[in-house]
Amino acid sequence: MSSSPRPPSHPISAACGALVGASWFNIASFVVVGVNAVALGLETYDAVVAVAGSALRWIEYACLAYFVLELLIRFGAHLPAPAGFFRDGWNVFDLVIVTAPLLPGVRENVTVLRLLRLARIARAFRLFPSLRVIFVGIRRSLPGLGSFLLVTALLLYGYAVLGWMLFGTAYPERYGTVGQAMLTLFLLLSLDGITDTLQAGRQVTDWAVLYYVSYMVAACYLLTNLLVGLVLTALQEAHQDERAAALQSRRPPAGDDRREPSVQEQLAQLHAIISDLERRMPDRSPAPDAPAPACDGTCDRPVADRGVAA
Repeated sequence: MSSSPRPPSHPISAACGALVGASWFNIASFVVVGVNAVALGLETYDAVVAVAGSALRWIEYACLAYFVLELLIRFGAHLPAPAGFFRDGWNVFDLVIVTAPLLPGVRENVTVLRLLRLARIARAFRLFPSLRVIFVGIRRSLPGLGSFLLVTALLLYGYAVLGWMLFGTAYPERYGTVGQAMLTLFLLLSLDGITDTLQAGRQVTDWAVLYYVSYMVAACYLLTNLLVGLVLTALQEAHQDERAAALQSRRPPAGDDRREPSVQEQLAQLHAIISDLERRMPDRSPAPDAPAPACDGTCDRPVADRGVAA
């Protein structure tokens, strides 16, 4: 039974889809995002605003116009099925940060407007797969990051109590309370000034060596490696999902006749070919009513064969 013909694609949707899939389109969008970020940074300098304030505003309007046009093109690519546009989280994100500054009330709030303009920089993640993998990997690591922060807080709290017991009297500005001790130990996670801190602790008690060495091993090395492993695992999963999505997008649709046949279908086709070849081969077995070849007395071989041999 032949499959039903696929409906012809909308010409506007096909043109917009080809434009969105072009590599230069993503590069141009990335350049506009960069120009918008530079203009936003230049507005923090009063001298630049005094000289080129109007030019920066025109650049902002031009970037906003391009973002609106890009959003319309991406929506046009989903014109036959507009719901597919909203199923993509990146499209919803672009729609919010692009259209929000056009709304009354938001347009007059300078702080919210600048935050929305700053959020446009995050659009660079959706333009390139490598950046998108990093963003998805960071998002995937957030649940594990919560557990990591809990373990880190418990470890810092335990060492902070020990630090208060050992150094609270000698160094009240750093270990006078549990909160001050936790802040001091948190700053020591980077191992900045650990040598001076260790020498100062040895002047108070000999247990300072064991205290700081165990803290460096537990907090600075084990926890840091745990965080790196957590992020790397999330990035690897995000990379695998991105590669699977790319393969899925390249696969023909279910109703396409050009799809690759399954293993069972290939075996059935091979069996049919072999059966057809067997039917075409001539039957070389002797007929049941055919006379036996003439033999001499010995009947070792037919007479005709012996005559030829003679």
